[in-house]
Amino acid sequence: MTRNTQTVAATITGKVQGVSYRAWTRQEAEARGLSGWVRNETDESVSALFSGPPGAVDEMIGLLQKGPAAA
Repeated sequence: MTRNTQTVAATITGKVQGVSYRAWTRQEAEARGLSGWVRNETDESVSALFSGPPGAVDEMIGLLQKGPAAA
């Protein structure tokens, strides 16, 4: 049996530091059963890697474009 898994790396720019973007991203990814990581970068962007079911990964990509309310 093979599992259908998609992995995506993302770099998010704009107002993403100082607005809990990283914590929000982690919470949203965990809620969708995704694995991976998220971190602040020195250039004030946020980098993330997500892996999981393609539909959940696609949904997460859409959420990253909006971000949390303060972003």
